[in-house]
Amino acid sequence: MRFLKIIGWALLVTLIVIQFIPVDRNQSESTPATDFMLVNKVPRTVSNTLHNACYDCHSNNTRYPWYNKIQPVAWFLEDHVKEGKAELNFSEWDEYSDRRKNSKLRSIVSQIKNGEMPLESYVLLHPDADLSEEEKTEVISYMNRLKEEL
Repeated sequence: MRFLKIIGWALLVTLIVIQFIPVDRNQSESTPATDFMLVNKVPRTVSNTLHNACYDCHSNNTRYPWYNKIQPVAWFLEDHVKEGKAELNFSEWDEYSDRRKNSKLRSIVSQIKNGEMPLESYVLLHPDADLSEEEKTEVISYMNRLKEEL
């Protein structure tokens, strides 16, 4: 019993100590000129949908929830955002080649159609990111139009 008590205290102390380890926050004061929304004439409804469902993980400006201040959750979220930005970063859209843009647009359409994006774990904690069929159709149509323009 004494051994379990020591382990419990050690875990508690560890949890307290890790709260003081900082993480890099993915936040920016301005929107770069290379941002998807600035480069393209994005309809307001599509823009709102992308901001609600995509931009937290796929841009240089994440809206962090209150629980991001708690470790180890903050580490998990930061890793998730870094992976998302490595795959697609809307803030750097205009730096992509036309070939890469076309590939990203195909991927966006495919993942929305297949229900792969936004992630279920994200939607669970951000209900406004749960895309309706109308929103999906609108975003897919817009992305397909962009592909044709490239």
